[in-house]
Amino acid sequence: MKIYPIETGNFKLDGGAMFGVVPKTLWNKTNPADQNNLIDLAARCLLIEDGNRLILIDTGMGNKQSEKFFGYYSLWGSHNTDKSLAKYGFHRDDITDVFMTHLHFDHCGGSVQWNKDRTGYEPAFKNAHYWTNKNHWEWATQPNAREKASFLPENLFPMQESGQLKFIERPEGDFLQESELGFGIFFADGHTEKQMIPHINYNGSTIVFTADLLPTAGHVPLPYVMGYDTRPLLTLAEKEKFMNAAADNNYYLWLEHDAHNEIITVERTEKGIRVKDILSCNDILT
Repeated sequence: MKIYPIETGNFKLDGGAMFGVVPKTLWNKTNPADQNNLIDLAARCLLIEDGNRLILIDTGMGNKQSEKFFGYYSLWGSHNTDKSLAKYGFHRDDITDVFMTHLHFDHCGGSVQWNKDRTGYEPAFKNAHYWTNKNHWEWATQPNAREKASFLPENLFPMQESGQLKFIERPEGDFLQESELGFGIFFADGHTEKQMIPHINYNGSTIVFTADLLPTAGHVPLPYVMGYDTRPLLTLAEKEKFMNAAADNNYYLWLEHDAHNEIITVERTEKGIRVKDILSCNDILT
């Protein structure tokens, strides 16, 4: 197995929304805001090369939305999916599976693109199966008012209409030891219904793609929960369980949204779970 970071693009969001009830005087120390109160964010996806399978976890925002839409998110930097894939000798047509942790636009927007004449949409990875789970699919395609702006129909239905959509079989509990894609999955409901957090066995260690359960290194303390979460008290409980496991098992935590810290480990301290080491992808993948 080989693993590669796929940087799909950087953006900014309001720091207050990203940290919920935590005062700015605290979160600004780790995630400094600009003059508009926006903080730097990434869409750092993960590519797994395993035998004849090439699995992409999340796909970023994509590029099909309007200039007005992207204007809300202050895009910055030069990263994009095709350049990032090409860096490792791959093309989007090589992808066999796209695993989406959840279907908010900043995680799955890159899964769908305009067709050639821009009259409609088509899957951006034409040879791939697209993986979600049935509970989350139903949640996303019949959205509540709070999340409706994050579940965009043009990001979702083309996967189904193409026949490429697949559902992960969900266990009775919150952890699936081994999915159809070969890695374990922690199911978390605080951010959104049945978000899937992959646990990947790699060279005797576990890499966890933390998605929106742990957006940045600044979110490690338990109360630091995003204002975007639909059930913040449930996030608190799920996060406590997950962070204790991460400290006890020395997980490598792959931070999808942290623009400046790629991977961290955590440890128990007198103040609770805190960051232990900050690592680059190259530190653990070479």
